[in-house]
Amino acid sequence: MSDISDVISTFLKEQQICLDDMNPHTKTLEDIVTMLLHARDNGKMIFTIGNGGSASTASHFVSDLLKTTITKDSKRFKAISLVDNIPVNLAWSNDVSYDQSFAEQLKNFCSKDDILISFSGSGNSLNVINAMKLAKNQHCKCIGMTGMDGGEFPKLCDLTIVVPSNDMLQIESAHVTLCHCIIDVIRKQGVPQFNYE
Repeated sequence: MSDISDVISTFLKEQQICLDDMNPHTKTLEDIVTMLLHARDNGKMIFTIGNGGSASTASHFVSDLLKTTITKDSKRFKAISLVDNIPVNLAWSNDVSYDQSFAEQLKNFCSKDDILISFSGSGNSLNVINAMKLAKNQHCKCIGMTGMDGGEFPKLCDLTIVVPSNDMLQIESAHVTLCHCIIDVIRKQGVPQFNYE
């Protein structure tokens, strides 16, 4: 059995290494912020998707986009997490295929210059990949956050961040931190409308 304190210390050190290795992605993060602000100011939709822990990140990111980014005298984001409607996800999974659960939902909503943000530790989740392919065919922008070797994301996304780790927990933790970084930058472009305590 591993010593608990050693495991905790190792995890935190590895997380710090992951975050330090994000520094080369600063320009990509800037480009993501710019793309999101352009979508907000032009009334475009933002969709998020993912599975498991990545699904919770997708949902969390939309929550922050819809409230935490609100600033005085700025438009508000229009964002939907496609992971949150469980009956719709189950219906498509049962009646067609889990691999099409996100793509079929996107068919109802997406249009030119909307943004799809995808989260996947491996970059190879088929339902996520299929949704990105549909989005590209609809002339949407695709942003991807992944890990490991990036999987299919770099081929399909306009902007991709690959967390340099093979540990899913490290990857998912880094994704949440990166999302919070994006949200923090966006809200500091204006005067926040609400206090967050």
